[in-house]
Amino acid sequence: MKLDTPVAVKEIATLIGAALEGNDTLMATGINEIHKVEPGDITFVDFEKYYNASLTSAASIIIINKKVDVPEGKALLVTADPFSAYVSLVKRYRPFVPPTTPISDTAVVGEGTVLFPGVYVGHHVRIGKNCIIHPNVTIYDHSIIGDNVIIQAGAVIGADAFYFKRRADREVMYDKLESCGRVVIENDVEIGANTTIDKGVSGDTIIGQGSKFDNMVHVGHGAVIGKNCLFAAQVGIGGKARVEDNVIIWGQVGINKDITLGKGAVVLAKSGVGSSLEGGKTYFGIPAMDAREKKKELAWTKRIPEIWAKLNS
Repeated sequence: MKLDTPVAVKEIATLIGAALEGNDTLMATGINEIHKVEPGDITFVDFEKYYNASLTSAASIIIINKKVDVPEGKALLVTADPFSAYVSLVKRYRPFVPPTTPISDTAVVGEGTVLFPGVYVGHHVRIGKNCIIHPNVTIYDHSIIGDNVIIQAGAVIGADAFYFKRRADREVMYDKLESCGRVVIENDVEIGANTTIDKGVSGDTIIGQGSKFDNMVHVGHGAVIGKNCLFAAQVGIGGKARVEDNVIIWGQVGINKDITLGKGAVVLAKSGVGSSLEGGKTYFGIPAMDAREKKKELAWTKRIPEIWAKLNS
């Protein structure tokens, strides 16, 4: 998320009650997770195993729970609970604003676009030209939708990320990481009925140009879907997964978070993808593997009783 105007790091330190170490002249220009950071961004880290990745990232300001050597030019904000500090900044700089009308006065809807009855369009949404938004579609704040997009009935665009921190010492154990990212849907996309696309925690969930989704597809926070992809019904894409161009995913396939499906990959129905897959191949099974090899394996598995009987005859 980019801030509307730069904010001095000293002001950030005061807001979250943190000790400021390092460069105290910096101006923060954004708030971001570690895998999305750019120069000027604030990020946070609260596990020592991730310290190095955060300290050597592009982020200029790092909220951290321990004093460490400050990388040249950066600022550290030392506080006991970086997660809560980060959430407090998100709430301050992208606060919840209740709606007053079904179509926000701050939304922009392009020429030729049709909004059916029951559509909700949130604050600062931009919808392009010649789109068709069917009944009871919900488009959350800050979503961006291109030209010639079709969104079927009941779809939800821009719901919060499924992202929580476990607090084992509390009766209510899970703290919510507030989402301040967006959904960006490029031109000529079709989104099926009752599909849900979550916004990024801090960056964008992106649906590439020309991609087509069947009904009841779920895309997790921060996922990046390439151009001209085809997803059949009940596909689930984990957060921050990357699906490259021209990928076909058939019904009821589950894709793990943080992995990549290479360009032109095909995943057959009811498969489970737990790790990254090379492009240009067809996959099947749980875990998904080369479809031809998996089918051979299944054929041999069926013969186990026959082979066992022969060995014991």
